Amino acid sequence: MAFNRNKSAQPRSQVLFEGADATAQVPAYGPPRIDAATNATLARSVYCVLGLPIDAVNLATVVQRLEAAADNRATFLISTPNLNFLVSSLSDPEFRESLLDSDLCPPDGAPIVWIARLLGLPIKERVAGSDLLDRLRAGGSGIRRLAIFLFGGAKGVAAAAAAKLNTEPSGLNCVGTMDPGFCEVSEMSQDHVMETINSSGADFLVLSLGAKKGQLWLQRNHHRLTVPIRAHLGAAVNFQAGLVKRAPPMVRAWGFEWLWRIKEEHYLWKRYRDDGLVLLRLMLTRVLPLAIITRWQQFSSKPQDLMIKKHYDGRLIAISLSGAAAGQHVSKATSCFQEALAGEQDIIVDLTNTRLIDARFLGLLLMLRKELKRRGARLTINGASRSIERMFRLHELGFLLQKT
Repeated sequence: MAFNRNKSAQPRSQVLFEGADATAQVPAYGPPRIDAATNATLARSVYCVLGLPIDAVNLATVVQRLEAAADNRATFLISTPNLNFLVSSLSDPEFRESLLDSDLCPPDGAPIVWIARLLGLPIKERVAGSDLLDRLRAGGSGIRRLAIFLFGGAKGVAAAAAAKLNTEPSGLNCVGTMDPGFCEVSEMSQDHVMETINSSGADFLVLSLGAKKGQLWLQRNHHRLTVPIRAHLGAAVNFQAGLVKRAPPMVRAWGFEWLWRIKEEHYLWKRYRDDGLVLLRLMLTRVLPLAIITRWQQFSSKPQDLMIKKHYDGRLIAISLSGAAAGQHVSKATSCFQEALAGEQDIIVDLTNTRLIDARFLGLLLMLRKELKRRGARLTINGASRSIERMFRLHELGFLLQKT
């Protein structure tokens, strides 16, 4: 929907989707201008898992999206959250933003899947970065051969992985490697580094720098990179090089790959211990309360509709949600958000009359925020009742309620 940007214009109000069968009232002055990137973002099946935007996708879908991005040379940042990502996101806002800004976040770690299952979310399987590289390397079945650039890892690891990829039949062709050594993000972001990566002609840039450093490097150099697909896949490069043996499939299926990793790389035990203690705290203070609330709502609440009202002027758009901001109403809200985004103004979402909100709808709000940020605009959440505010905090989304 094209909005009048003249600040002196009279404000307008509009009621969208009032009742189950009503349709949006579109003003007569033209259809909404909605780009493909906006549609792709809002169409993602994203669930909020303790503040992380987790996509309910399988490995085949991830491969298809990577291939489409490579064919179109479209920027595509993929993050693969595991427990360490979750723990880091709780204390490091910039790291958290790198995940929220990603174009796809399939669950890498078994604890992420366990939490999702406890909360009744349709996130059924891991899509580990190592499995993704294995699938791309195997090729076949119409999978496009991708040119890959390996950045990071211990000395010689990227080169060893490249040699294996390029000397054996593979769906990946390594067109370059670089080992920046152990240094700060700023040091490995110098112009000659960017030039080497961008001039390689790679489709896929794979980092192995440690989760925090790798995600921050991608975040800070986002607009300097021309390689379309970017991801930090960490130990996956070690596995490809054959320098570290990956856990057998049965160990992975049972969720004990972390024990195998400790056996192979003893220094990891401290990280797994610390992350495990945080997981225990989260299970008791966040996941268990959310699971109880979710089950209670399922068995005690009557079905509720969602009514959306939109009020806009030349400066901002206010969207009021009344009723149940829940998964069954996401498509209705998505249509409203698409039209609102066409105006390129800041958006205020008013939750004064919202009775409940779930992980799927919170995932949609994260995608709305992502799109607004891409446009240089801002999302503000207003009017949350004490019960709704509690849901935000249990979902580790208290930062969305902060006034800036």
